[in-house]
Amino acid sequence: MKRPGISVAACALALAGLVGLAPVAPAAAPGARASAEDWSVALVESTTARHTPASIGGWSYPVGLYLLGQYRTYLRTGDERYLTYVKQYVDRFVDRDGNTAQKYNSLDSMQAGRLLVVLHHETGEDRYRIAARKIRDRLRTYPRTADGGFWHADTASRAHQLWSDGVYMVTPFLVEYGTEFDDEAYTDREAVEQLTTYARHLQADNGLFQHAFDASRTAVWADEETGRAPEQWCRAIGWYAMAAVDVLDATPKDLPGRDRLVGVVRKLAAGIARTQDPATGRWFQVVDKGAREGNWTETSCSSMFTYALSRAAEKGYVSAAYREVARRGHRGVLERISRGADGLTDLTGISVGTNVGDYAFYVARPRRTNDFHGLGAFLLMHEQLRKQR
Repeated sequence: MKRPGISVAACALALAGLVGLAPVAPAAAPGARASAEDWSVALVESTTARHTPASIGGWSYPVGLYLLGQYRTYLRTGDERYLTYVKQYVDRFVDRDGNTAQKYNSLDSMQAGRLLVVLHHETGEDRYRIAARKIRDRLRTYPRTADGGFWHADTASRAHQLWSDGVYMVTPFLVEYGTEFDDEAYTDREAVEQLTTYARHLQADNGLFQHAFDASRTAVWADEETGRAPEQWCRAIGWYAMAAVDVLDATPKDLPGRDRLVGVVRKLAAGIARTQDPATGRWFQVVDKGAREGNWTETSCSSMFTYALSRAAEKGYVSAAYREVARRGHRGVLERISRGADGLTDLTGISVGTNVGDYAFYVARPRRTNDFHGLGAFLLMHEQLRKQR
């Protein structure tokens, strides 16, 4: 299926530089915890055994995140089944002429658009460009705060709100779209400006991010003076961390505003490192309140932080000392994956999707096994950390 004659290196930055690694050895036998186990392959094989491209779910960011992780695994292993699966999923929503029913009235609805760019790159089929262009065009009229930040959703209940989650849903798509379709003059600038605008409103003195900000100060959770939500929820911060690193990877060093973004990432990395649980290597659901009653270490954000710190250290955005923080995080997350009696993988301790709330709300969120938020984050993390061995 892969388009002949195209250089994968043309999108290497945007696609995390994972091309060209040698195929891995076969996974260890079911039930094994040996270091030789290829947990990415084991997880993909298990997930595709559980779900067909037709049954895995609708057009959504959790499924989009998981399939991006599956694509990263494909880049390393060369197993065409993994790419075919992604294509069969996307083709449920994009017809032969590039038409799609998606309205893109929220940032969440845009994240799976990264798969459109991937498939255009891999197949050369113009329908994926046409479909991806719909997101690019929607951003021309998408609502913004007074200083240019994309609202979390184009609805009354999300008006004037920036959520730390939101930048991951749109900024990596932007830079990858720009690379694939020669639109960097707009996409790189927009992505960096979005990330720095969000940081201006959401980054706290400890380097971490509040979950959300309401420019109108009318949301029930918004502080009357700052407009910020009260808590620093782990996965929202993880989304921002991954988005910032992905965008830095794909943008030129002399791009205006990029140095400010590097500063944001360095401050964020320090905050993440300070709040790592020394006992497990993971991070807590409410990141800055690890010792508080009811708090628990969460798998998806721990994977996200690990990925972001490892990648940032590899690329020189932060000190190389953060590699060890990432290694501890990786070891901690690996304690959450195992094989069940059926030989399939189970990844535990994953928070379900979450709106903005208070401390009690976050720590009471249900914990699921094999939730796509965690599966996708795990694959991105594990593919990155495999390179650091």
